[in-house]
Amino acid sequence: MDKIGILDYGMGNVGSIRNMLKHVSQCEIVNVQKPEDMEKVTKIILPGVGAFDAGMEMLESSGMIEGIKDFAVTQKKPILGICLGMQLLGNKSEEGQRPGLGLLDFDIVRFQADGMKIPHMGWNYVQIEKEIPLFQGIEGTENRYYFVHSYHAVCKEKELSAMTCKYGYHFTAAVARENIYGVQFHPEKSHAYGMKIMKNFAEVC
Repeated sequence: MDKIGILDYGMGNVGSIRNMLKHVSQCEIVNVQKPEDMEKVTKIILPGVGAFDAGMEMLESSGMIEGIKDFAVTQKKPILGICLGMQLLGNKSEEGQRPGLGLLDFDIVRFQADGMKIPHMGWNYVQIEKEIPLFQGIEGTENRYYFVHSYHAVCKEKELSAMTCKYGYHFTAAVARENIYGVQFHPEKSHAYGMKIMKNFAEVC
């Protein structure tokens, strides 16, 4: 049975993610607070709420940056970034000066949606752009997820964009390549829709 590690680096809603995972899966769940903890798990979740530079600073101070890269790139084990955690998977952000993890080739930019309130906050519909294990069994156009963000990903390669959403204009709501996944929304706050995402990560990815 898979053992899922939630990166507990001071920037994420670890409790809510743990509770949803326990509800949808029988997988063992552990908090990852130092690099060696990653050796004990088969999948990791990188949550995140807050500013880009603060997130990278906290990952650096925890000593987990190289461990994440080894886990996802060298060992090719599944990783899921959530909200800020997704943004940290990319190259850089207009919100800050620090480089991101660089696991996927995208940049983070601020919303430029005229007449729309920023941050983009609340429920919104999404469109699945490609079939990946994370979206197994999710069909139709009535899938809604809960968003809270002022910045979004711009992918260098179209095929990185796994899901899109419209807020003033269409933007990337999820990214994926092989074992690396990221979602801009909060699945742990998205009720049945989010439960399916988390169950898929735990049991299918």
